[in-house]
Amino acid sequence: MTRQVIIPDWPWNATVGIAQAVRTGNTIHVSGQTARDGEGNLIGGSSTALQARKVFENIEYVLGLAGASMTDVVKLTAFFTEGAEFSEYASVRREFFPEITFAATGLTVTALADSGMLLEVEAVAVVD
Repeated sequence: MTRQVIIPDWPWNATVGIAQAVRTGNTIHVSGQTARDGEGNLIGGSSTALQARKVFENIEYVLGLAGASMTDVVKLTAFFTEGAEFSEYASVRREFFPEITFAATGLTVTALADSGMLLEVEAVAVVD
């Protein structure tokens, strides 16, 4: 089985030391995405909606590099800090996924890697 490592051209990615996704066959595992822009700046401040939008934009970008799209997502796992507003997250998620075609899990955690992060989302996609 072929293995494709997806590493975007984000300058900060080299310091993280992980692939943003790995594609094996038809399955793509997207690493937890946060609200960081291409330069590594955290976007959205204390707004769950703004952070969620950037998270899903990042997932969409990484999936595109792997030859997939949001419609190929079969599983999302979201990690929320206590400061996150689930309803805001869910509203933005519906913009990116208007149809319910995926399984999902949401977990509340005490903290993420950066104290300003309100959420982090992993995705699994399967392409035909």
